[in-house]
Amino acid sequence: MFARRSAIVPERAGSPNAHSQKTLVLHHGARNYFCMDAHLEQLFDFLRFPSISTDRAYSDHVSACGEWLYTKFTSMGLRADVNGTPGHPIIVARNGHRADRKTVLIYGHYDVQPVDPLNLWDSPPFEPVIRDGRIYARGSTDNKGQILAHIIGVEETLKRDSDLPVNVIFLIEGEEEIGSPNLGAFLQRNREALRCDAIAISDTGMVAPGVPTLTYSLRGIASLEVKVSGPAMDLHSGIYGGAVMNPISALARMLATLHDAEGRVAVPGFYDGVAPLQDWEKESWAKLPLDDNAVWEITGVPELFGEHGYSALERVWARPTIEINGIGGGYQGEGTKTVIPREAFAKLTFRLVPNQRPEQVVEQVRKHLERVSPAAVRVEFSGGHTGEPFFTDPNSAPAKAAQRALVRTFGGEVALIREGGSIPILQAFKDVLGAEILLLGLALPDCRAHSPNENFPVENFAAGIRLNQALLEELSR
Repeated sequence: MFARRSAIVPERAGSPNAHSQKTLVLHHGARNYFCMDAHLEQLFDFLRFPSISTDRAYSDHVSACGEWLYTKFTSMGLRADVNGTPGHPIIVARNGHRADRKTVLIYGHYDVQPVDPLNLWDSPPFEPVIRDGRIYARGSTDNKGQILAHIIGVEETLKRDSDLPVNVIFLIEGEEEIGSPNLGAFLQRNREALRCDAIAISDTGMVAPGVPTLTYSLRGIASLEVKVSGPAMDLHSGIYGGAVMNPISALARMLATLHDAEGRVAVPGFYDGVAPLQDWEKESWAKLPLDDNAVWEITGVPELFGEHGYSALERVWARPTIEINGIGGGYQGEGTKTVIPREAFAKLTFRLVPNQRPEQVVEQVRKHLERVSPAAVRVEFSGGHTGEPFFTDPNSAPAKAAQRALVRTFGGEVALIREGGSIPILQAFKDVLGAEILLLGLALPDCRAHSPNENFPVENFAAGIRLNQALLEELSR
């Protein structure tokens, strides 16, 4: 099935001062405290790897991070494998399986987003610190802190009971942040070996601190890059300005047609098939502590903006969007350089809801931009990763077991929510393995995932360990 390999990772690999720092410094105001807690030590080791999957310059660090996980699993007594792919490795680990027990697959990822802009970090992104009860580092929430909580939950149960109440399969990949391009084929090749009754994932969020949260739907994703070119080379803007079209101006005009003045997407056919929210969802979400004011405070914008007729949560969780994630062209250095650039580009992503197909939406947007593009420039398109929208029944038997585990861990009433983010591989899990998918988030709304100063509460890390133990017990019944 899997190719077994052994590996030894140096202590705290990936850190420039890897062998000199032997304790974790916790900053509380002006005072420093030292914590020797073994679980936090391991999380800090994990976070020090700059495992950025999208940049090939970090490939060795991504692989070393995977090897660290392999060593962690084998030290726990699990059988582990490092599985090579055309990209980054997939790590699989399991306990001794018995035919009379349920099988639970726990999925996560060890790759992280780039850290730019670096100057906005209050501390180096791969030198984790704790401030005011939160762990600050790239990957702390997304997804290293959440997946390591599950790993340690299993480790602590094995230490206590010498066994687990269920058969467990850990599947942790290094390419989630680039759309899991190799995981689908891996699932197909190893369908029988990965057969399970439920799939548990903590790569989503909680609506507020201490509020147990089960996510039953995620938006899908598609991406498109647009390049607009004009002259054969950069031109002097005094000599040629007014005689040729500026590619940046042309691109700006094209992008401005993607939405109307009220934030609704203006691409023909974009909303075809989008299902309206159900009444119970609107009523349930209106009672949550995460409301428009909370979203406004977290984001720091002058005022909220979006599709007319919907609350902020409804727009983010249940309505599709088009976003411009990056735009460039022309002179970017200090001072002025009077040129008409030869080209400009923009990077777009589309967050999609159930009944939308990524490939169809990409084609709709491409045709729209071609239609509105000026004849005085050339337009080229290139695609990126995609992922289907995800929706499941929050009242299934496994989902009810997950809700019992959440109540045991946090107390109170479980918030049933959709989320605006995407985990592209979920549909492949559903199609190939046919198991119920349980999304039990531990991230807070202000965790700053994908942004500078990403953070994860120490309290949630500890709660995630307890949640894993409660979940496996509930699913075993």
